Formats: sequence, structure tokens, C-alpha cells
Amino acid sequence: MSSRILILGATGRLGHAAAECFRDAGWNVVSQVRPGHAKLAPPRTRIVEVDGLDHNAVSEAAHRADVVLHALNPNYQHWRTQALPLAYSALAAAERVGATLIFPGNLYNYGSPVPPVIDETTPMRPTSHKGRIRVAIEDRLQEAAEERGLRVIIVRAGDFFGSGRGSWLDLVIAKDVTRLRLTYPGPLDAIHEWAYVPNFASTLVRLAGIRDQLAPFATFGFPGHAATGREFTTAVAKVVQNRLQVKRMGWWLVKGLAPFVPLCRELAEIAYLWKEPHRIDGDKLRAAIGDVPHTPLDAAVARAIQDLAVNA
Repeated sequence: MSSRILILGATGRLGHAAAECFRDAGWNVVSQVRPGHAKLAPPRTRIVEVDGLDHNAVSEAAHRADVVLHALNPNYQHWRTQALPLAYSALAAAERVGATLIFPGNLYNYGSPVPPVIDETTPMRPTSHKGRIRVAIEDRLQEAAEERGLRVIIVRAGDFFGSGRGSWLDLVIAKDVTRLRLTYPGPLDAIHEWAYVPNFASTLVRLAGIRDQLAPFATFGFPGHAATGREFTTAVAKVVQNRLQVKRMGWWLVKGLAPFVPLCRELAEIAYLWKEPHRIDGDKLRAAIGDVPHTPLDAAVARAIQDLAVNA
């Protein structure tokens, strides 16, 4: 009998890509989507239209699930009010049916100055509100694992790109590429950690397949593309086969508007992640699954930009 997974947020970039990956790997996939969004769900999956904040409905959707993937991600403007409740919804669903909960972690947990190399033992000292929320979520997941027997897998990654719109690549960096201009959010010589969504989704499938062999509370760093701004923008230029003017993002304007514009407030507090070099160490993940899915940077950026054209 095929294993069953409930994907929470199956119309988002990660949720959609993960649903397709699990489906193609032979899993029975249940796709949770918001009411009225069934047409955006991954094909050949069972669709459940419920609000992610409706804990009871989400728990019912998890019936017979072996794994629950929490891929719900509120808009930045709603992070402070929705991030914790959405995580609790996933936690309650996994606990009710005895499923393993997979949670995609990020780097907000590590404040400024961000450690140059991050692994599973790196202390978490958040300096942003979003970072403190992330740490609070992970603390509750660890508590559920240690005190109530929930199995949890956290996979921590850098900034996502690929598999559609909604990333720094399309919203900032390449938004003016047709005018032969790029806008990069940090110094071009600073290393920034990226995660190509298809690679990350494939990694989740691999970890889900060995979930019973892992510790009840297992955390892994995903070593995606630790690239300088110059390397990343050069990869974009290769796609369009043209010389591009690269300018720095005006953080001064974002910070100036922060007291008045909620989105700017949320962006301003994580500006340090673009200015301070960092990368994720993936040794523990490699030890668990062997070679980590990895598309070379040039190919990943090319496919990501092609995806943007398809979804335009």
C-alpha cells in the first residue's frame, strides 16, 4: 500500500512542487487548498478545500496520513498574526493521526550577526520578530516530539527560488530584466544561501522515505546554492544572453517606510541576511540520504526564469 501524505498549502510554490514530487515517487497525495482554489492544485492528487487556520478541518483532512508537510506560508504582512496559528494547525493534524510532521525551516532563527556557516548545532539568537516566531514554532515542535511522541523532521534552507512566482528572484532581482537591469539586495561579493525548490522538494521525499530511521526530532540543513551576488546575477545574465546593469536595492527607502508600510517593516528586519555572508553546512543531510539533490546554479536559474515566463 502506498504511503499517504497531506500537503498543507498545495497551491504555493513549495507545496505544489512537493505534491508533484511525492506523487511521482508513488505516494498517495492529499492536497489541501483554500476554498475556491481547487483548479490551482497539483493534478492527479486528491484535493481538499479547507482553510489552513481551521484546525479541526485540517485534522480531518489528515485522516490516514503517514506524513504531513507544512507548506503553508502567510504573506509577510500577515506573518505576525498567522505564522503560529498555521503551524499549530499542522501540529494538531499530525498529532491526531500519528503522522510524521515535516517542517521547512529557514534562516530567520539566526540573528545578526548571522553565523558564516550554519549547521544543526548553531545557536539560535534571533534579532527579528519573524525569527522569534520561527524559534517559538520549532520549540513547540520539539516539545511535542519529546513529551508527546510526535515525529518531526525540520529541513532548513535559504531563500527559495524556482517553481513559479513569489521569490526574491522575480519580485526584486529580475523584475526589470526586460529593460536589461537587475536589482540585487546585497553586496555582490557577499555569499547568500539559496534553495532551488525542485531540489528541496526532492530532498523532502528522500527524508520522508527514511522517516522511521530518524530521531523523533530530526533537523537537517539543506545545502542549496551558496553564491555571491555576482555569481547569481551572472547566472541570470547568461539566461538572457546580454550584459545587464546591476544596481543595489535601496534598503534606505525600505527602512524609511517601515514605520508606515507593513511590508517594508517586515522586509527591513531581515535586511542583514543580504549583507552578511552565510552558508548552510549539509554534512548531516548527506550522511542521512547520500548525495543531496542539486541542480548546478546556471541550470537552476535558467529553469527558474523559464518557469516565470510560463507563469506570466
